This record gives sequence, structure tokens and C-alpha cells, in this order.
Amino acid sequence: MATLVTALNLCKRNLLSLLWWCLIIVQLLVVASFHSQIGGVSADASAEKSQKLKQQGQQDDEVEIGSALDPHPDPNDEDHVGMIYVGATNETHRITHDQPNGIKYIFGTSFDESHKLIEEKDLLLHNQHNHDHEMPKSREEIMRERHGQVHPDGPKPFGHVHTHELDGGVTPPRVVHVDPFFLDETLVTNKEFGLFVRSVYYKTEAEHYGWSFVLSSFLPHAEDLHMMEKDPEAEHWVTVNGAYWREPEGPGSSYKFRENHPVVHVSHRDAAEYCKWKGKRLPGEWEWEAAARAGHYGPQNRTLYSWGEEDDVEVAKKYANLWGHGEFPWENLAEDGWRGTSPVKYYPPNPFGFYDMTGNVWEWMRGGKHKARIVRGASYVDSLDGSINHAATLGARATLHGTTTAGNVGFRCAKAPKRRTEYHYKTHDESTHGQLAIEDEFGKQHVVPTRDWEEDYIVMEDENDEDEFEEETEEKPKIKKRKVVLPRTRRSN
Repeated sequence: MATLVTALNLCKRNLLSLLWWCLIIVQLLVVASFHSQIGGVSADASAEKSQKLKQQGQQDDEVEIGSALDPHPDPNDEDHVGMIYVGATNETHRITHDQPNGIKYIFGTSFDESHKLIEEKDLLLHNQHNHDHEMPKSREEIMRERHGQVHPDGPKPFGHVHTHELDGGVTPPRVVHVDPFFLDETLVTNKEFGLFVRSVYYKTEAEHYGWSFVLSSFLPHAEDLHMMEKDPEAEHWVTVNGAYWREPEGPGSSYKFRENHPVVHVSHRDAAEYCKWKGKRLPGEWEWEAAARAGHYGPQNRTLYSWGEEDDVEVAKKYANLWGHGEFPWENLAEDGWRGTSPVKYYPPNPFGFYDMTGNVWEWMRGGKHKARIVRGASYVDSLDGSINHAATLGARATLHGTTTAGNVGFRCAKAPKRRTEYHYKTHDESTHGQLAIEDEFGKQHVVPTRDWEEDYIVMEDENDEDEFEEETEEKPKIKKRKVVLPRTRRSN
């Protein structure tokens, strides 16, 4: 009986051992199968990755070597409400930024006939940015272009231009180039400016100073005219205490029922602050005139007015808010239906879709000097031929002090299309400018020790180390390269 029990126990042990070894074999087979599948997937992934790298290498060969730049944004994908794109286009699409897509046209006064001497080939011969194949100029030619001949009355200040006596336009006309841009289709209205004022609690410069210029014929009490100060350069404009954009003619007046009229009594700073709040900027005068001429850029199709060459008041009153036949400033016959400003979309737009590019109110431009800020477009107190104030041509131009506020000066905003961000590398000496910040893959910069940080801590010296010394070695400066955004400069000539 004991022998039988012993035999059964031995068989039981052998069976358990056999089952254990079977389980180990099964596990080994499963692991081997799993690794074979992973190896196949890895091989397929590596093959796909190598094929992608090969394709990317072929694409990189097509890109300009050393550019390391992102692709240009497509201007056809960008639009802004109430703004119109001005730039080179084909029949259906806007030309992209990797090709010449700016505009070249004849800029300046419309009265100077010298623009007819500019040939079409001067506008279309070559791109303005390509100067690689031009012949180098001599020192005498460069100095002559830079300084020219000194005027008999003495040298002129930087930025000085000669202007025509009728419309104030730049003379002589010349070919200029502007990059693509967006421009508001209408002037900024009282309603839009009021939203800005209420949003940021803005206070205009007319409110700061407590007065603004108003046309003498708009005074509610004409008998007070002799008591008011006049503009020394325009005697028909008088200073009215309390006049600003909400009360355009002074206390007692209101902009109500004129919400869609252009806002007036705004200075250059007021206009710039509004555009900045909207994420825009003031337009340059080259940009403004490119939009005003609306494709009439060459000597063959360049016109005097936005509607053509007709200088008849009966024709002009259908297109612009200007002064008519009456004697200025008391006899305003209102042939066009308005004594002062008019709604921004009352008159038809030009071929590009812009309203009030001639007449209604002058428009602040970007640039110029603080004492001579540029305004363009003429206003409701200007005439066709220049017999009353300025001639309201497409070249009409004037300059005002940057703090000037008046009842015939407004503005509109512009915006540049999106461009790719370009970078360059600058030398960075860590021993002088401190250690470069470490930026992780998410763009977060981690704090690193700066130069002279050890001065904030007390260093305990060990008195037992007097006999020990280290060999002094000259530390080499840590010169590195840091990646910075290349600032965008104006590419217009």
C-alpha cells in the first residue's frame, strides 16, 4: 500500500512539472510571434519613413538653398470685413507673395503734364525689388542723386517736396512702387468712433485742449465771429470752445442723425489710436493714391479726377461732396445736396470700390513730421479748379500740424497682408550678455542664471585650503548664435 501511494505522488509531481514546462513553451511561442509582428511593422514604418525623407529631400532641392523659411501665406485666403485688397492680380486670383505682386504707378499732382513723358515701359519693364543686374554707380552719380543741386534759397529739410499751387500735389510726378495692402472702403464714421471711445474711455485732443476749428459760416451765432480767434493760415476757420467730435459746431450741436457721416475734429494721434485699437494702421500716401487712382496708373489712362477729366460742377456733384458756384464761405448753394459732411456711402465708389476718395473730408496719412502731417483727398470746402481752397483732384495734398482738429478732417485705416516670419542669427556673447534662455518644444522659456548672480549669495571660504591652489586658466568667451525675428522694413521705394 505504501508503495502505491509513493508511485501516485511521483506521477503527480511529474504531471505538474510537465504542465509547467508546457506553459513556458506556450509563452515563449507567443512572445516570439509578437516580436515578429512588431519587426514587420517596424520594417514597414522605417521603409515609409525613408520614402518620406527621400520625397522631402527632393522638395528641398527645389527650394532655394539656405532659405530655411516657411512658405508664404496665400493672400487669397485673407479677407477683412469692410476692407478692400489693393495689389497685383490676374483675372481671377491675387498674385502670391513669392512673385512680384506690388503696384507701380505715377504718383504726384494731376496738373503737371510731365507725367506724359513717362513711358509705359518705365512702369512694366522690371520689378522694383530686383537690383541684382544693375550697373554700379559712380560716387559722383550717387552724390548727385542723394543731394542734387542746392536750391538758391538754401538746402531744404529732409522730406521736403515741391508741390503744385492748385491742388498741393507733389511735383514733378514720378513712378513709385507699393507693396500689397488692405484699405477701408469707407471713412471712419461717428458711430464707429463712438464705439472706440466708449470701449477704452478715450479722450480726444480736442477735448484736452478745449477747442477746435469750425468753419465760420457754421457758427450758430454769427455776431460772435469778431470775438473769436482765427487760423492765421485760413481766416475762415475760427476756434470754437467746446467743439469736438460729439458737438461738431460747438456747444448745442450734436452728431445725432449724422452717425453715418465721417468723424471729424480728430487729430493725427486720435486717428492712429483708433486704427491701433482695430489692429490696423493709418495708410501711407503712396498707398492711398494707389487706391484712389484705382488702376489708372499709366500715362495713357491717368485722369484728373476720380470720375474722369470733366471739370463741370454739374458732373462733379454726382460723384463728390465739394464746394460749388457759391461765394466761399457764406454762400453755399449745396448743389450736391450737402452743406457740410455727407454720409460715407452717399456717392458711388471708384472702380476698386472705395468711397469718398475725393471730397467730403481730408484724410490723415501715415508718416510726415509732427508739425507737417500729410492729409489727402480734399474736403467739402474745396473746389474743382482750385479757385476756392484746393483743387479736388486725385493728387490733392496738404500738410497740417499733428494736433490740428477741424470740422473737415477725418481718416480711414489700412492693414498689411500677412507675411511669413523671417529669422536671422545674431552673435551672442554669454560672458557679456548672460546665458541664453532655454526654450522647450512648447515655446516656454525656462529661467536660467544671469550674469553676476553669485553676488546675491555669501560664499564661505575654507581656512584650511590656504596651501591649495589651482592653476589659472584663461577662460574662453562663450560665443553662441541666437535666433531672432528679422524686423520687417518698408520695401516700397
